[in-house]
Amino acid sequence: MDCIFCKIIKGEIPCYKVYENKDFFAFLDIRPLNPGHTLIIPKKHYRWVWDVPNIGEYYKVVRKIARAIKKAFKTDYVVSLIFGEEIEHAHIWLVPRFKNDGHGASIDLKNVKQLSEQEMKNSAKKIIDQLNRGW
Repeated sequence: MDCIFCKIIKGEIPCYKVYENKDFFAFLDIRPLNPGHTLIIPKKHYRWVWDVPNIGEYYKVVRKIARAIKKAFKTDYVVSLIFGEEIEHAHIWLVPRFKNDGHGASIDLKNVKQLSEQEMKNSAKKIIDQLNRGW
């Protein structure tokens, strides 16, 4: 299978990992809409989010990471998005929103931020630190 997300899970493609358990994997998007933009995927390949058999556990992980993002980036506004067209592997986006983040009233998918490697590492560390605190 030539799935980029499966390759990320296997470690064939590097990523800024923020979370992993036996079933799910979370990492920063390399084309972030804001700092902290995180993707949560099942480790097993499923085409759509609704195909994931343990979807309740999936959403528990999403909630845990969303709460960590809120704390890490000091925002109450974290948008969750489900697409699935661009990468054929189930995934959920969590995007923190900030005042004057350039998106307006709703997320502008073309407003990709250019973050340095250090900014990406710092974003991942902030989320990991919050997850380690029990979010």
